[in-house]
Amino acid sequence: MHKRSAFKVSAPGSTMLMGEHAVLFGQPALVCALDVRIEIQVTLRDDRVVSIQSALGDYQASLDDLIDDPALSFVIAAIKAYQDRLDTGFELIIDSAFSSTIGLGSSAAITAAMVTLLNRLSNTDADLNRDFRQGLEIIHEVQKGRGSGADLAASLAGGVVCFTQQPLQIKPVAFPENIVLALYYAGYKMKTPDVLALVEQQWRSRSVLQQSLYQLMGDTSRAAIVALEQQDLKEFGHLMNVYQGLLDALGVCDATLAEMIYTLRQEQQVLGAKISGSGLGDCVLTLGTEPATMLPKHSCLSIRPAQYGVLMNDKVS
Repeated sequence: MHKRSAFKVSAPGSTMLMGEHAVLFGQPALVCALDVRIEIQVTLRDDRVVSIQSALGDYQASLDDLIDDPALSFVIAAIKAYQDRLDTGFELIIDSAFSSTIGLGSSAAITAAMVTLLNRLSNTDADLNRDFRQGLEIIHEVQKGRGSGADLAASLAGGVVCFTQQPLQIKPVAFPENIVLALYYAGYKMKTPDVLALVEQQWRSRSVLQQSLYQLMGDTSRAAIVALEQQDLKEFGHLMNVYQGLLDALGVCDATLAEMIYTLRQEQQVLGAKISGSGLGDCVLTLGTEPATMLPKHSCLSIRPAQYGVLMNDKVS
């Protein structure tokens, strides 16, 4: 094998600050790219073999006859989407700074990185909106049409973004440098497509009321965007608590999450606490002057917004 070229691509994880569920129905979402990243080292081959090394498993197949692998479903789906535009095989070494089990948008981050590296391999120029649409097609292929792509938008763009599906908008939002965010893992996680299917089933006979609830969620997100741009963290924290009440009304807050949220809110430094993500497990997000200390049994991750989205580096050590 002759190593013709090598480079690295990395993409940040993300967390939803505001807009869960309602974003699927035309409302805005606030999403934050995080300073933890997934990195992929790419080495071109002189044959048609695709080789992948990762913590989730190793993989090898012909570019002309790709085999599905559930552990690497987003990676394989991305390669299939570009299959006709690729003229050589390659090796991928995937390294993640965070686990796929804690819901930091790992699927979106790996998809963002894959779209970027496959654009390079197929001599396609980067374009944020087009790359987003390509990435969302890949995510929907794996998740059977589920997911807004808000986390994908954050991984591609970096920072904090205001995201809407229709019309597509990925707009940077200014955020205070002293913002302190922390995520507390509940210890379990229901898959997002399963949560969405459950919500759909529970609200099937209450569609008018459900739309009113999503409108309230959207109004709360719009007010939160204003608060963040004005660097009013106290108001932003209050609106986090409001949005949490709406998620509870939707039916995606269980007993464990509720106990975590109300315990965290007892701490003076916590300005707001809510579910981050689709709910029924995963993480609780807090905004405060410093991380809380009252949940010793739950893993805590202090997080900072990532200034940059997808990055490419031609210097491979």
